[in-house]
Amino acid sequence: MSLPVTIRMERFLKNAFAAILLAVMPMRTDDCSAQSVLPADHEARKAEAEQYFQKSIRPFIKTYCLDCHQNRRPTEAGLSFTPALDTPGHAAFSEKWKKAVARVKAHDMPPEGLDQPSDEERHNFVQWLDQVKYLSPKDPGPFVIRRLTKTEYANTLRDLFGVDPKVADRLPDEVSGEGYLNSLSPLQLEQYLAITDQVVNQVIATDESSPTNWHREWIGKLPSDDSDVRATVGKIAGSLAKNVYRRPASDDEVAVLLDVFELGRGKGLSEIASLRLMLKAMLVSPQFLFITPAEGTAAPAGIVPLDDHQIASRLSYLLWATMPDAELMALADSKRLHDPPTLKAQVNRMLNDPRSRALFDGFGTQWLGLTDLKTRAFDVSKFPQMTDAMRSAMYDEVRLFFEDVVRNNHSVTRLIDSDYTFLNNDLAEIYGLQDVVSGPEMRRVSLSDRNRGGILGMPGVLAATSFPNRTSPVIRGVWVLQQVLGEQVPSAPPDVPELETQDQQSVANLTLRERTELHRTDPVCANCHQLLDPIGFGLENFDAIGRWRDQDENGLAIDATGELPDGSRFTSPEELKAMIAGRVDDFSRNLLEKLLAYALGRRLEGYDEIVVDELMREIAADDYRMQTIVTAVVTSYPFTHRQTD
Repeated sequence: MSLPVTIRMERFLKNAFAAILLAVMPMRTDDCSAQSVLPADHEARKAEAEQYFQKSIRPFIKTYCLDCHQNRRPTEAGLSFTPALDTPGHAAFSEKWKKAVARVKAHDMPPEGLDQPSDEERHNFVQWLDQVKYLSPKDPGPFVIRRLTKTEYANTLRDLFGVDPKVADRLPDEVSGEGYLNSLSPLQLEQYLAITDQVVNQVIATDESSPTNWHREWIGKLPSDDSDVRATVGKIAGSLAKNVYRRPASDDEVAVLLDVFELGRGKGLSEIASLRLMLKAMLVSPQFLFITPAEGTAAPAGIVPLDDHQIASRLSYLLWATMPDAELMALADSKRLHDPPTLKAQVNRMLNDPRSRALFDGFGTQWLGLTDLKTRAFDVSKFPQMTDAMRSAMYDEVRLFFEDVVRNNHSVTRLIDSDYTFLNNDLAEIYGLQDVVSGPEMRRVSLSDRNRGGILGMPGVLAATSFPNRTSPVIRGVWVLQQVLGEQVPSAPPDVPELETQDQQSVANLTLRERTELHRTDPVCANCHQLLDPIGFGLENFDAIGRWRDQDENGLAIDATGELPDGSRFTSPEELKAMIAGRVDDFSRNLLEKLLAYALGRRLEGYDEIVVDELMREIAADDYRMQTIVTAVVTSYPFTHRQTD
């Protein structure tokens, strides 16, 4: 291929990609014209919620909030309650209500110096979160057409063509969040094109005298008569596109691929080179790079069930981070995958497959805050143990433990409190078990120390919730409240001074706990830290990399007493774990919500909360088992339905 032709081909692919991309990028739909009919009990609860708002919430906002948070004047933190007074159940306000309740609950709002609500008024405002969801229509929420992550993209190329997943290493790492990024920069498009060149070179050799397996399967089918070439290439395109797009290609999609083939032939390319161009067009198309609904499927405006191939892709990328395998595709082809018993059986099969490691690598690391553990900075003079090997062992301990709970279908309480973990010789030193474990291989180890066992006592988690040179009761307290119990924690106000800015001479003989409590004398900090710090103090016996200690670095005794927001007091990590394990409903609901948001690629809002209520009844009835939680997400209404507006 001459250089000018190559350049024209690249421009054609880029322009075609950009045009199609605009057509498939997700659009938010705030109204749905064909909503499902709500049950009578929901209508009754909706009426109660409307009455509750008028009686308790509207007066509260007008009395304590509206002077600062309204449209007529600049609002603090950009929050205005003016539109919420008219449409309190609108999905756009879901996150605002949660943040407002968190601040009122923490006595952080209204600010000190202004009129304060009574305890009863605060309680009623906090209870609003249990009411507002009933103002939402039955709706699966905005359908996110999302891009494959770097890992998913690499795994899919591997499973399609057998190429080394490292071919995708040049792509930037993903940014963690509720789910996935959907943007695509010009630089990324250039990278996709370059990677596609490498893949196509391996799949269809440029040297036609050295055919690849793909050659042997398809090229011999090309007829010598030009009149039959289009029909034969159409069959090749349709068959290959079904694998690449993870669903049958529509007639229009096949026609576009044929046009690419004929464009190449019209530019003087050989049939093989034109096929290479067609394959390249598939691999840079949104149908491959994004998980999209089937093209050309007629659907009424409103809400429809996902087609079986879409369910197959959603399920496979959630649990395996790759394309559906042959069994999933066969079930989708036969339109049986949407059947709940079939779907549940597939969840069980997939979770017991080694590829289900992807559930932890994708979801688990985000949930537990371990995404940057392997690159996180630590003071090497204080913690020389934090080598690459140690970081990997810390990560693998949490991963293997999570996988064990999932595959054996234990109750989620096992994640909080257990009598075993997974260690190698490096990590055993952190546990003080170096005489028990030898060798670099991770293996299951029984634990007798009840302060250990479960995610709260794992060095990887403890290191991820510390500063580079010391522990942080605040960060650990926030982690327990948000990531474990699902509590809303108000954001820190701007320009809050760090402990290191305290007069070091005056605090030289104080423990970290005493310095933190001194920090809390600042009225700006006091309310939130009264919630956060007592929990973090309960983990102070673990240093910044998770080693047990009875004294801090200054030789002062550790005081691990603390309390949960409900007033329950504890004196050790063992007691803290037991109290959290006792709140299994809160922990399970938080895990369910985070997994559902991850699976949908968006925040939960509105009717999602009612869905979670229904799923929690199912999960509680089965002793809060892990596979039941995963299955509940996969069979849920938002996961299996979409808006078509």
